Amino acid sequence: MSYIALADRQRRINHLQHVEAIASWDEAAMMPAGGGPNRAEALATLRVLCHELACDPRVGDEIAAADAGAQALEPWQRANLREIKRAHVRETAVPTALIEAGSLAESRCEQAWRQLRAKNDLATFLPLLEVVVANKRQVASALSDRLGLGLYDALLDGFEPGARAAALDPLFADLRRFLPPFIAEVVERQKARPVIVPQGPFPIERQRWLGLAIMKQVGFDFEHGRLDVSHHPFCGGVPRDVRITTRYDETDFTKSFMGVLHETGHAKYEQGLPPAWIDQPVGRARSMAVHESQSLLQEMQVSRSPAFLEFVTPFVREAFPDRVAAQPDAFTVENLTRHYTRVKPDFIRVDADEATYPCHVILRYEIERRLIEGSLEVKQIPEAWNASMKELLGVDVGNDHKNGCMQDVHWPAGLFGYFPTYTLGALAAAQLFAAARRGLPGLEEGIARGEFAPLNDWLRTHLWSQASFLETDALMTGATGRPLDATAFKDHLAARYL
Repeated sequence: MSYIALADRQRRINHLQHVEAIASWDEAAMMPAGGGPNRAEALATLRVLCHELACDPRVGDEIAAADAGAQALEPWQRANLREIKRAHVRETAVPTALIEAGSLAESRCEQAWRQLRAKNDLATFLPLLEVVVANKRQVASALSDRLGLGLYDALLDGFEPGARAAALDPLFADLRRFLPPFIAEVVERQKARPVIVPQGPFPIERQRWLGLAIMKQVGFDFEHGRLDVSHHPFCGGVPRDVRITTRYDETDFTKSFMGVLHETGHAKYEQGLPPAWIDQPVGRARSMAVHESQSLLQEMQVSRSPAFLEFVTPFVREAFPDRVAAQPDAFTVENLTRHYTRVKPDFIRVDADEATYPCHVILRYEIERRLIEGSLEVKQIPEAWNASMKELLGVDVGNDHKNGCMQDVHWPAGLFGYFPTYTLGALAAAQLFAAARRGLPGLEEGIARGEFAPLNDWLRTHLWSQASFLETDALMTGATGRPLDATAFKDHLAARYL
């Protein structure tokens, strides 16, 4: 049967992608620097093998035959066939040589970025990024020709199926108008509520203990996952072997702790995907916006709430008893709540509060779209970056490129089209949490007692167990009663900060 042949091929591709995912995690978290060149070649070979399997000349005929007999398939299999068809169109649009060249360029650029960012060495970094961008423009062109989409839309669609810049532009324009005056008002109000900044040192082993303890409390499955360290926090691996990372600063535990919770949100989604579909496209996360909704729901909606901080403060005090003794007023629920809801325009996206975070995303979206469409060149990124930072957040990066245009791994890794999904995810997180609160009376009181099972069960029922069975609009409508919009996000910001 044609569908069975397609599913068997997807199983083999999934196995190769499993190995690629773990090798990519190891490259970021464990690999010695000297292993970089060979790892780049090995990853390129794996990606080419996956591409060649997906582009097997028999696949087109198998899809056509499976389509003809689709009524005999179970509903989840029909959804799987839809996802196989979508992936096949995208895979066959891009030549194998371009896949290999892009993988090598991205690995080399990402590996160099880890060293060059620390040195603020923009001059050496930009030529490497130029190679990545040149390749990605070719990929975008190939996809554009096949899909009938604009260059940027062709890449965006790979991370967020169905998303288009024409729909993002008015949404982001609305946030551009709303956020700067909102941020200014909140900053002014918060001047009357000063924060006592917890003073270190905070030993890394105690920060790690705290992260692991709270990961367990909120539902991370350590039988199928682990926590490590990397230059840039991320969630990788595969659903039954999820690898999350953080980075530690001995002078400030609060950043790493919230970073761990952010990545735990990603990880719980992966661990909650249906095991029966694990090796098929229908069993994968729906999209990156949905994925980001889970990390931001955990970090922003839950973990920065007064209820969560009431629960977690005793753990914080246990982790750093000498710091508490030296500065007791800094480690109260009230002060930690003020700290974690402080709105402060700053340079770093991953450390940003939820009000300024979308501004970081809009900046990157506008720059990367211009890069792919050819109206901006790589050498012009620093100037465009600094101008947008001043306009959106009122901060001047100057020549501190490591905290400016070199701060993210996404562009070195070739992930153009990814950034908008962060803000889409923030909107979805607010909408989903509002729906969960309606469906679960007493949810926040339970969170204050450390009861996370009701929320996890709600998310498992409405989101995690669905994987890619439903398309995004249907998934959000089923969970919340309406397609994605900005209403719940704005309501949430107003309720928390005003």
